[in-house]
Amino acid sequence: MFPAFKYSFTDKELKELLSSLVILVDTREQQNGHILKYFDSRKIPYKQKKLDYGDYSAYLPRNEGLGIQRDIYLCAAIERKNSIDELAQTIKERVRFENELIRTQHSPFVLMVEDSEGYEKIIKGDYKSQYSAKALLGSLKSFETRYGFQTVFISPQTAGNYLFYHFYYMFRNILR
Repeated sequence: MFPAFKYSFTDKELKELLSSLVILVDTREQQNGHILKYFDSRKIPYKQKKLDYGDYSAYLPRNEGLGIQRDIYLCAAIERKNSIDELAQTIKERVRFENELIRTQHSPFVLMVEDSEGYEKIIKGDYKSQYSAKALLGSLKSFETRYGFQTVFISPQTAGNYLFYHFYYMFRNILR
């Protein structure tokens, strides 16, 4: 699933590479000021770019000193939903949502919902959609198993942290 490297980096080289990690933010992503504020406060570089799928991804800029002649883009993405209501609306738009999932099928993909109590809210039907709790959970779990992604429910306050460290450790494991 991940590219193989023929060279093994030292811990010092790995630290240098990972310190240059840049988060990619889809240009169509909205209402993400809290995430960008987190990045700014931690001096995490980010770049807005149209992504083919998902709202966030990452890359490592070229580092000729370590033999990396061009930017290395991570073939992975995180799709962010700002609430259970947005998630329910997205799942109701089955064809559009499924088309996006088809594009992500061969890449690690996470659906991040900014509501730490989101799973409980789905079970209780505590959202605005007329979608029944059983139908919403069934659709979500069916999509997860069919397309091999996971859904995480987190608070908006931890979203920036989650995004950064998800991609950081993904790259770290690829480069080791």
